[in-house]
Amino acid sequence: MPHKVDVFVGQKIRQRRWLTGMTQQRLAELVGIKFQQIQKYETGANRVSASRLWDIADALGVDVSFFFEGIKSEEEQTTAGVENVPVDLMGDKEAMDLIRSYYSIPEDQRRRLFELARVLSDVA
Repeated sequence: MPHKVDVFVGQKIRQRRWLTGMTQQRLAELVGIKFQQIQKYETGANRVSASRLWDIADALGVDVSFFFEGIKSEEEQTTAGVENVPVDLMGDKEAMDLIRSYYSIPEDQRRRLFELARVLSDVA
């Protein structure tokens, strides 16, 4: 059974790779491994060594610390949730699609969309 930290780091790899529009194949090429290994890292089936995580961070344009940001203990996870918001927001495909779409909108329109969303959430 994979350790929760390995799963969390794998999810962060997938999240960053997906947000940058990079394929598993491309990331694997940049790191010098097979794409199947990236798949195993992303699911937490295989642990990522420190040196490999360094290479992945470099390929994805983030600091190594990015992969540990937001990790919480199980107790913190159960008490930190806001109603109707998944504990693992970045693991939610719909949320990731929304974020990716949001950042593809020009900044001035994005600001207006954000304000609309705030108004709608206050009404609901």
